[in-house]
Amino acid sequence: MGTFRVTIEVGDPAGSSYREVSALVDTGASYSQIPDSILRDIGVVPDSRRTFRVADGREVERGVGETRVRLNGSSRMTVVVFGAEGSEAVLGAVTLEGLGLAVDPLNRRLIPVPGLLMVAYSPPQ
Repeated sequence: MGTFRVTIEVGDPAGSSYREVSALVDTGASYSQIPDSILRDIGVVPDSRRTFRVADGREVERGVGETRVRLNGSSRMTVVVFGAEGSEAVLGAVTLEGLGLAVDPLNRRLIPVPGLLMVAYSPPQ
């Protein structure tokens, strides 16, 4: 699948201040990544640190927090990774699923999809 970018809005956890960011859509990335300086500018701070494996096989440690992401009129809290300076913003799988979106690889766009619920069913006896 080819890659493409979308403009998202990243906001503080309260949803009172947002900033537009051009993000690479990457369903291979678990979480969305936003450069550290952008997140801190809008008042988001990391609440933990995690180790991640990057494309070249190295492992890196990054700050992780939660904040709001808004796209196409829908806003959700999501896990976000504090990217190193110079890194690009990435829209990852957890955020896409939270917003109810999937990738249309032919048209290089995001499309709404229904969520999946796996509920145990007991037929009446």
